[in-house]
Amino acid sequence: MIRVFDLLFSLISLIFLLPIFLLIIPLLKFTGEGEVFYSQKRIGKDLKTFSIFKFATMKKDSPNMTGGTITVENDPRILPLGHFLRTSKINELPQIFNIFLGDMSFIGPRPCTAETLAFYENESKKIIFSKKPGLSGIGSIIFRNEEEILSGEDREVFYSEHIAPYKQKLEEWFANNASLQMYFFLMFLTIYVVLNKKTKIQYKIFKSLPKPSKFLEEKL
Repeated sequence: MIRVFDLLFSLISLIFLLPIFLLIIPLLKFTGEGEVFYSQKRIGKDLKTFSIFKFATMKKDSPNMTGGTITVENDPRILPLGHFLRTSKINELPQIFNIFLGDMSFIGPRPCTAETLAFYENESKKIIFSKKPGLSGIGSIIFRNEEEILSGEDREVFYSEHIAPYKQKLEEWFANNASLQMYFFLMFLTIYVVLNKKTKIQYKIFKSLPKPSKFLEEKL
């Protein structure tokens, strides 16, 4: 049933977002490095690899520069228009094509790079990616300001010691509680947190949601 809603909502979204795509494509083509779309290998359902689509917001060789696949706020690799696209989350919209094709769902665990997946425990990987990765999800909602959190930190150390362990618990929680009801709850919650960036309403709605450490809670 979720696949039916994914197909329906992705088709409707692509139709309504077409004017935005037609505006952004020439802007990206003639600014930055001339790239419009960015494709990257990510880990999906059953730990299979697929290519994720995004609007290009960073320099072409960014994964091979300092920082690798972990991006921070005001990262020097981000292109001028890229800051706006990333802050507004518009850069994520091409993933609707991934949803239409069946690689992703609107709601699920975020699709990891091989680099970030390595921070998860093997058993957790199997549980988390028994579900399709999502454009949004509980991990995306709680870590919506991840780039800001990583600013001023040793990004790899902070990610491996603080973000990855908690994100793993969140994504496992989702995999163990996934349902059609959860799908719609998290879709509406995604819209709410985009409009109310400082809210922590998710912890009031989902009482069983794993809590962050005291140290990380101050950052979220």
